[in-house]
Amino acid sequence: MTQDLATILIVDDEKHTRDGLRQSLEDEFDVYVAANAAEAMELLQNESVDVMFTDLRLGNDDGMKLLEAALRLPKPPVAIMMTAYGSVDTAVEAMRRGAYHFVTKPLNLDEVDLLIKRALRSRKLEVENVALKRQVERKYSVQGILGQADVMKPIIETIEQVAPTRATVLIEGESGTGKELVARAIHNLSGRPKDRLVVVHCAALSPQLLESELFGHEKGSFTGATEKRIGRFELADGGTLVLDEIGEIDASTQVKLLRALGEQTIERVGSSKPIKVDVRVVAATNKDLAKMVEERKFREDLYWRMRVVTIHMPPLRDRKSDIPVLAEHFLKDMAHANGKAFKPLGEDAMPALMAYDWPGNVRELRTAIEHGVVMSNSSRVMLKHLPGYLSGQGVAAPRVQGQGASPGGAPTSLLPQDLNLEKMERRFIEEALQRTHNNRTDAADLLGLSRRTLQRKLAEMDMVRKRKE
Repeated sequence: MTQDLATILIVDDEKHTRDGLRQSLEDEFDVYVAANAAEAMELLQNESVDVMFTDLRLGNDDGMKLLEAALRLPKPPVAIMMTAYGSVDTAVEAMRRGAYHFVTKPLNLDEVDLLIKRALRSRKLEVENVALKRQVERKYSVQGILGQADVMKPIIETIEQVAPTRATVLIEGESGTGKELVARAIHNLSGRPKDRLVVVHCAALSPQLLESELFGHEKGSFTGATEKRIGRFELADGGTLVLDEIGEIDASTQVKLLRALGEQTIERVGSSKPIKVDVRVVAATNKDLAKMVEERKFREDLYWRMRVVTIHMPPLRDRKSDIPVLAEHFLKDMAHANGKAFKPLGEDAMPALMAYDWPGNVRELRTAIEHGVVMSNSSRVMLKHLPGYLSGQGVAAPRVQGQGASPGGAPTSLLPQDLNLEKMERRFIEEALQRTHNNRTDAADLLGLSRRTLQRKLAEMDMVRKRKE
């Protein structure tokens, strides 16, 4: 059979119907026939079928049940029901269960031919839409990780490559860059059970409590241990354990963790009985673990065990081209979360978002957008609705060494010292025109404005200049 031809499956317990349809279609299509549901399912599971015609009554079999079984397959055919007992109710029920169309016997062969071609066009569009959706998701998002900046592309590729394996992953990056989101994406793409993702925030617990939290404890093993406790390693058995801020783990717990990673074996506090576990560990830290190893604050053997694969999440200031994508996502997400109608950003908001250096990274951007969504009382989220520090008013987020701070600890910023809004706007426009070699359309795109708005602002700037002259 020619692979280029569409494949049709005819399921009918009447031989003359099967043979008649096959003879009328086989010059134009690859045609399979089946006399009952069992034969049909065997063909569907072993062959790629584009369109399936099935009778509603198949001897002792039910055509409706065959329809539902066929549509549950990974690559279901377009299904068309046939019957000599046609009725409106039957047609509605068949299409409610997923049938593409419904025809009554005796069949009109011209109608059948036309229906097949329509069904094939529908299938082609569906396949193209799925492919396009995957392409868009591949380019802009993996499991909710939004980004099209160049620095994000290798990160997304690494996530997809490492996720199906059992390799330990270390995710590095400043606070608020989305490390836990990456960990969840790795788990979701791993094929491990969705409910077996366990997250432990190591910095929030004392050394004794952290050891008990990770490995569990026996009743009476320490003061306050009034009953046996199952640890997070056991809870994550068969799944993924995320250790957030692993740089905060004390020396004694590091030893136990090293054994758990190496042998996939743990012991509860107060017990010497080994417990086998199947746990994939993903760790995250905002500290420089290599420096901690040099300073003997973190075990070198554990460090190398943890970083089989390393993913470094860049700060938002290094991926500013993602700010429009992230802002749009947060506008929709925060509007829904707060029971508000979606409002786009106003024309004065995006330049301020792009100018700020975001020491709190994506988390801070999300908070700023939520502030704007909640405070907006107009049709758009304007700069005045966003936190005051974005327009030079109020106090900006605190900055820590290594997160948007200069070596002396003073904050770095792309904002000019003179925070006059009119001067800032002029500076942004002049910079955009310079970068685009005075192409006003490209400059407007760069600023997140329409060309008409940019033209109006340029005219206003010119009027101000002439008045001053």
